Amino acid sequence: MTNSMTAFASRTGAMGTITWAWEMRGVNARGLDLRLRLPEGIEGLEAALRAALSKSLARGNITVNLRLSREETGGTYALDEQQLDSVLRALDAVQERAFAMGVTLGQPTAADVLSQRGVLVPAKSDDQSQALAAALIADITPLIADFIKMREAEGDALHAVLLDQLSQIETLTAAASGAAADRGPQVRENLTRALRRVLEDVAEIEESRVAQELALLAVKSDVTEEIDRLGAHVAAARDLLSNGSPAGRKLDFLAQEFNREANTLCAKAQSAPLTAIGLDLKAVIDQMREQIQNVE
Repeated sequence: MTNSMTAFASRTGAMGTITWAWEMRGVNARGLDLRLRLPEGIEGLEAALRAALSKSLARGNITVNLRLSREETGGTYALDEQQLDSVLRALDAVQERAFAMGVTLGQPTAADVLSQRGVLVPAKSDDQSQALAAALIADITPLIADFIKMREAEGDALHAVLLDQLSQIETLTAAASGAAADRGPQVRENLTRALRRVLEDVAEIEESRVAQELALLAVKSDVTEEIDRLGAHVAAARDLLSNGSPAGRKLDFLAQEFNREANTLCAKAQSAPLTAIGLDLKAVIDQMREQIQNVE
């Protein structure tokens, strides 16, 4: 099975007066890059999420957002001491700055301090915090399952596209083999004329010398190895697509090998039909490489 690295999943939940919303997005990347944006103070959540993602995914740039909302119920409140300290330090800095500039400010009241955002928060018990953490951690598995399901759906479409492109490469490779065979007499004639022009000042040319030079030139223009390797690469790519494990990196390397063989084929073509086939090969290979960038 081929999985895409592009996917999206979301999930919502609630517990008492608290509601939450997950969003998980993935795009292509060379490795597994996790970017987690989670509320602070939920013990064990980040570690559990990282472990689950690393176990389930092999590659991709993964962003996970979690938003919490608390319904105001008029219940008891508590001070967030860390936020209170931050507000008091900020007020102290403002007072000192104003004094240094000769500006007199009135002293803030306790009500002023409490009105600052985050200083006074709804009270929650340790039991409530633990229950919230447990509920959120329980949400991780179905969230990742939804994400993988979309990856698989995208991967099925990607799989079909890649198989079609491999079939095109296979067809073009067969055409290149035929064109290479057809060009034989013309290439020999061209090489013979070229050799005789080079040696035209020589009074007499031994036929054995002509044959030797023609053989060397023929070896340099032979594309049998390139055609054979293209066929082998097609078979290897199909095997990678069928084995079910993440194969994006191997396919990317194989696409580079495809491109190298197509470039060499064009360089050795020495005939318009074979050159045209080589250019068509390069176009399909470039399209395939773009698709492979999304394979996990």
